[in-house]
Amino acid sequence: MSAAPPPDLSSDQPRPAEGYAGDVTPELAWRWVQAGEAVLVDVRTDAEREWVGFVPGAMALGWKQWPGMAVDPLFGEKLRAGLPAGKKAVLLCRSGVRSIAAARRATELGVEAYNILEGFEGEADAEGHRNRKGGWRLRGLPWRQN
Repeated sequence: MSAAPPPDLSSDQPRPAEGYAGDVTPELAWRWVQAGEAVLVDVRTDAEREWVGFVPGAMALGWKQWPGMAVDPLFGEKLRAGLPAGKKAVLLCRSGVRSIAAARRATELGVEAYNILEGFEGEADAEGHRNRKGGWRLRGLPWRQN
């Protein structure tokens, strides 16, 4: 079997996905947020946001928390409480994996939820380093670090 082809990040349209509304590029997600169509939901851990960086104005809502990395049983309640009616949710994690699981859960709750491709840091390179192969930060989108 061959590996799946890399995502076409030139697309301005969501890519179809199973169990949630779709996958979007970081740039498209940001345009939706700026236009008031979506809320950026950062599903990384509190420690990741604190030490690696965060997107100003994003809803900080960890899908899993350190230690143990258990799913937050109140994730759905917190998402519903923080997401204005009629807004899409664009979900961001480190590399675009946890945000898929969170998008599926949000969809089960009736939220129009999208995964942000590449995540905040992108995929690891051959040396295991991130921020060199895609990701929110590498693409020059707004972020800060404490």
